[in-house]
Amino acid sequence: MPSTDSGIDSSADQAAHHPLTAARTTRGTGGPGRPPSPAGRLLDDLAAWGAARTPAGPFQLVPVQPARDLERITAWMNDPAVSAFWELAGPPETTAAHLRSQLDGDGRSVPCLGVLDGVPMSYWEIYRADLDPLARSYPARAHDTGIHLLLGRAHDRGRGLGSALLRATADLVLDRRPDCTRVLAEPDLRNTASVAAFLTAGFRYADELELPGKRAALMVRDRAYRHLL
Repeated sequence: MPSTDSGIDSSADQAAHHPLTAARTTRGTGGPGRPPSPAGRLLDDLAAWGAARTPAGPFQLVPVQPARDLERITAWMNDPAVSAFWELAGPPETTAAHLRSQLDGDGRSVPCLGVLDGVPMSYWEIYRADLDPLARSYPARAHDTGIHLLLGRAHDRGRGLGSALLRATADLVLDRRPDCTRVLAEPDLRNTASVAAFLTAGFRYADELELPGKRAALMVRDRAYRHLL
C-alpha cells in the first residue's frame, strides 16, 4: 500500500515484509447456464459505489476486466510475499482461472482493483460471506460481507496504508449495503501484519477458524460500533 501513513501504525505492519492479505476460500459460482453478474444485486451494484476518502487520496474499487487487468494481477500473484498466502503463482492462465470462477458466477464474489488517487495498486475480492463456504465455519448472518485483499506494490506495504484502505473499504460496504450489519475477513493467523492492520482499521478479533488450508482469524467490523473503533 506513496507515503500514506494513516497515523495509526501497527508495529507488526511496519515490521512485516509481506503484503496484507486474506487468502481466499473457494468461491461458489452460479452454475451452468447462469449469466454473469459480476457486480449486480447480490452486492448492491458494487460498480457504482464510487470513491471513499482516505489520508492518501480518493480510493475506489473497480471491478476487474481480465483483458485490461490480467497482466498486472498475475505479476502481483507471482510476488513471493503474495504467493505465500494466496498460492496463485504461475502463468496468466492460473490467475485467469481464479478470476473467471468469480466473473462467471452469480455475483456473490466480485474481484476488484483498488485504485488509489488514480493508480491501481491493490487487488480485492468483495464477497457475500453468508453465501460462501465460509458460512459453514461461523454463525453467519444474512448479508454478511467479506473482504480479501493484497497490496500489489512492495513500497506500499508496512507504512500504515493497509489499515486506512481497510477502514475505507469497510465503510464503503456499510454505506452502500444497508442490509449488511457486519464486514468480515479471515486472514491466515501466520500473517500477523494483516491481523494487526484489521485491528487498527476498527475490526475486532472474533474467533479462530479452522478452514481448508489454513487456520484463520475471524475479523469483524460491526455496523453498530463503526464510529467507536
